[in-house]
Amino acid sequence: MNKVKIECVIIGSGTAGLGAYSRIRRKTDNFIMIEHGPYGTTCARVGCMPSKMLITAADHAHEIDEGSFFGVNGSYNVDGAQVFERLRRDRANKFVGGVLKQIDNIPAEFKLRGFAKFAGANTIVVDNELEIEAEKIVIACGSRPHIPDVFKKVQKRLYTSDNIFEIEGLPQSLGVIGLGVIALELGQSFHRLGVKTTFFGRSGRIGDLTHPDMQAETLDILSNDLDIIPRGEVLDAWEDEDCAWVKYRLASGETIVRGFDSLLVAVGRVSNIDRLNIESTGVELNQNGFPCFDSETMQCGNSPIYVAGDATDELPLWHEAYDEGRIAGDSAVSFPEEVKGVRKVHLGIYFTDPQMAIVGKSFRQLQGVDLVIGDLPFRGPRHEVWNKTQGRIQVYLDAKSGVVLGAELLGFHAEHLAHLLALAITHKMTADQVLEMPIYHPSAEEVLRNVLNQARFKLK
Repeated sequence: MNKVKIECVIIGSGTAGLGAYSRIRRKTDNFIMIEHGPYGTTCARVGCMPSKMLITAADHAHEIDEGSFFGVNGSYNVDGAQVFERLRRDRANKFVGGVLKQIDNIPAEFKLRGFAKFAGANTIVVDNELEIEAEKIVIACGSRPHIPDVFKKVQKRLYTSDNIFEIEGLPQSLGVIGLGVIALELGQSFHRLGVKTTFFGRSGRIGDLTHPDMQAETLDILSNDLDIIPRGEVLDAWEDEDCAWVKYRLASGETIVRGFDSLLVAVGRVSNIDRLNIESTGVELNQNGFPCFDSETMQCGNSPIYVAGDATDELPLWHEAYDEGRIAGDSAVSFPEEVKGVRKVHLGIYFTDPQMAIVGKSFRQLQGVDLVIGDLPFRGPRHEVWNKTQGRIQVYLDAKSGVVLGAELLGFHAEHLAHLLALAITHKMTADQVLEMPIYHPSAEEVLRNVLNQARFKLK
């Protein structure tokens, strides 16, 4: 086996790996980035971008369905094959293609294809052919969809977010396992494109909003549009020539059996770090077997090992992954000196209809804090014009200072209000300070003005 010594090793070339590369490349030429899977990042290939292209197609169909409210009547035909052909074409040309250009611009001597595993605290073996003694290591190995064992008997008709965009056309029916972001975004899109879709939950929770009233409203609103069974357990699943079958026990104890053309299993993703023999490094692991790390440095204990992106098994978001990669890269090249990065305000958005968003601290995270809560329907003059008046918005203010600490949103165009709130929280603004900005009439931002006004009056 060949042996080499390298200052820095990056395991993975996804969003976090490229973030780490952007920092390490500035400080040293003695590094290597190892990748065993396809180049292109999870976001561009199977995540953010193809899902939004599918959502956009579904939105166009839904707008025609709702057009009669405005006196605009129309008919249409969904060409499932064309929907996915366009998606794959634009994904390749506009998104994955852009990432591949970045990869191509990285000199060949800094890239290595192969599967990396640890063989000790600072030793990495690639494909059992090359042993690397590394001074510093950034783990950015990404994640994969979690498929529970109960679905092992379903092979040909089972999809995850990693392969659902490769289908040739729309199925007649789809069973969606899960009620998280991937399940809701993709499942609602298939439903609006004419696929008979049923969602199977487990705990009764839907999405990530944490206030009990927001949870209840989310389930109520989406249940008006979608066939959702929020609480229960999948007992068995199998397939035959006709369909994939799901045996499910309802919360009431009743057992039902449903058949579908296809199943979409979307119950979360799991870090690929469990495939790296991380135990051999001696770093402290949490109860799930993943490294404990400092979120300001991404360092695992006192070791020269750093972790970033989906590999952390915590925040599977593009902007978080890139930031973590850069923080890990800066920290690695500076080891043993400690270099702390600046973490951005949390921002998570579901591109469902209505959209969901959490900004800053969630209601659950603020338990025990003396709060004032602004709480109003997600409804203003512009939303009345759009006929999009479903949802709620809550903002959480520090009861003494009036500083905005967090918010939970459920409503049409929530993504835009969420960004304004993220800016306010970043700069530690009070409700009064946010309200100093002009807000045009009519605009979606009037909802934000109204809820902040309500909250600040409560302060007085």
